[in-house]
Amino acid sequence: MTAQTLLIDADDTLWENNVYFEEAIAGFIERLNHQHLPPPEVRQLLYQVERETILEHGYGSHSFAHSLVKCFEHLSEAPITPALHEFIWGFAHRISSYPVQLIPGVPETLEYLSSRHQLLMVTKGNIAEQSGKVERSGLKHYFSAVEIVIEKNVRSYQEIIAKYELAEDATWMIGNSPRSDINPALAAGINAVFVPHDMTWVLEHESVDAPPDGVRLLQVESFPELQRHF
Repeated sequence: MTAQTLLIDADDTLWENNVYFEEAIAGFIERLNHQHLPPPEVRQLLYQVERETILEHGYGSHSFAHSLVKCFEHLSEAPITPALHEFIWGFAHRISSYPVQLIPGVPETLEYLSSRHQLLMVTKGNIAEQSGKVERSGLKHYFSAVEIVIEKNVRSYQEIIAKYELAEDATWMIGNSPRSDINPALAAGINAVFVPHDMTWVLEHESVDAPPDGVRLLQVESFPELQRHF
């Protein structure tokens, strides 16, 4: 294969991310201990709150903390004291202190890919938080650039294509999220590789679109499998 440009997602593609949010949600639901709503219904309400909070606070642990507090305030049957408020906030803030856990095979695969292609990391969220994870991951040197965007949509991909003067037919977006990594990239006219992850955030779930004419779509079972295609 001739040299390609590979745009690679970070959270839940290069390193674990959503598993820590799920652990926080489980602890939150246990602490709430709602007398009338079963845990699945509490979780669904939290997802709805998250959708609303994202519009105001974006992505990341800080936004997640706002969602937990707002959900707790809505469901709690007792007044929320400052101490309890701080306790709930702590569920989210612990996430930002976790070490970066790389997905198996990622460093070796990036070593191989970077020797053959141009790699750009494309991630979304809070700039400071995402930048910190990039630095702690030890993977930054494999990439010619890191792009942290507010949202991954067709426009953001078009802007990256224009910024780096990328050839659309030789550019691929690689990631685990149909909503953020695959569908908008295909709609922007670049190829995509879907790398499913069992713990992909529910708000990123979406059916994978059929690629437009002339655009290619691959699916692999694991990140190291990329070495068979690139």
